[in-house]
Amino acid sequence: MTSDAVPAPGNVPENPGVQHEHADVTGGWLRPAVFGAMDGLVSNLALIAGVAGGTRAAGAPTAVVLAGLAGLAAGAFSMAAGEYTSVASQSEAAELEIEKERAELLRNPEGELRELAEMYVGKGIEPELAEQVARQIHRDHDNALDVHAREELGVDPDALASPMLAAVSSFLAFAVGAMVPVLPYLLGAGTLTPGLVATLVALFACGAVVTRVTSRPWWFGGLRQLVLGGAAAALTYGFGALVGTGLG
Repeated sequence: MTSDAVPAPGNVPENPGVQHEHADVTGGWLRPAVFGAMDGLVSNLALIAGVAGGTRAAGAPTAVVLAGLAGLAAGAFSMAAGEYTSVASQSEAAELEIEKERAELLRNPEGELRELAEMYVGKGIEPELAEQVARQIHRDHDNALDVHAREELGVDPDALASPMLAAVSSFLAFAVGAMVPVLPYLLGAGTLTPGLVATLVALFACGAVVTRVTSRPWWFGGLRQLVLGGAAAALTYGFGALVGTGLG
């Protein structure tokens, strides 16, 4: 009698194919874009809240707009420069380690082969099969380098993050996020309230969208960002009011 777990010969079910897709979580744009947008929303809202708190008695929306636009420009360029340097340094460090691995494969191929086989054994593959797989991989030098880089370094030599892509993504995302709290002032608002409401809505939306590539429910991600952004605005508004009163 044939087991249900092992189909009888000739009765192997047709391969239904892969029924899911994975989001790109290792590319060079997702993290800086998400971080840039969130940072732009929160930091510029906090900045103009502090200025609004400090100038509320004088009723000077011009000062708030100037601070908001200056914060947008300074923050966007700073984020872009920081992301470029960070990603470039990370990619260059990975390239250095890959070159070390390339040199070792040429200098000591048998040792590297045994090392790869041992890694597969550690993952539960039988020793003889692990050696066969490792030898087959090592038939091609470039393929061996690719596999060793993935297994030992956790990187794909052909898919290292792009510093320029990270910088541009961060710049644009920060600029868009930072514009949200300033835009109501540019459209004629004379108080912080419209910008605050628009930013909190945007923060909730961004937090909810981000959960599409995480395990959190959309409402949790949205509320988390809304609470953090609101707290930052409240604290800086109070600080601005305190400093503004002292300076006045």
